[in-house]
Amino acid sequence: MIEVARQLFARKGVEHTTMLDIANASEKGRRTLYTYFKNKREIHQAVIEQESELLVARERQIQASALSATSKLEGVMRTRFETILAQQPRGVEQLSLRHLLDSNRAGKAKKLAAQKELDILQHILREGIKSGEFNPQQTARLAPLVILLAHAIDNPLAKENLEILGYSGETAYDRVISFLISAVATGGPTVDHTYS
Repeated sequence: MIEVARQLFARKGVEHTTMLDIANASEKGRRTLYTYFKNKREIHQAVIEQESELLVARERQIQASALSATSKLEGVMRTRFETILAQQPRGVEQLSLRHLLDSNRAGKAKKLAAQKELDILQHILREGIKSGEFNPQQTARLAPLVILLAHAIDNPLAKENLEILGYSGETAYDRVISFLISAVATGGPTVDHTYS
């Protein structure tokens, strides 16, 4: 039911999807649906939690791989940004999904996922320092910045602003990833720490 609801929310928007739509599409009766969820908001919350867990699971697979720390870092950031691209609003109906994502319960799920992502990033960054791939001073600044950028770019207006500047989401994310990796790479740019 959760997967069916996710597809309906993505296609029709949350406000235009009814409990009956979800029941019919999942081939379950409304009574069955209401046995598991009191209302559409609860179903939407379950969709958000599932999406967050799937993202973290993909990032953990990258973290556990035999790739270099640099490749892991790129993979985790690319996975995060690709998830954002997949969730970008495609019209007014999708904006209602964004508003629900910002609700308190959704905010808690996103905060928990962000903490897990931060832990994964910090593990990869420590690995990169240990292997000599990453500059320790620059690396200390990166993990929170990646999360901050991911959530800033997650804003529905970010895509519009990037398009005004002539960037597609993919191009902008590629540039962000390249910049962040070069910023932490051993021998990469140095930063004046006066304002740290």
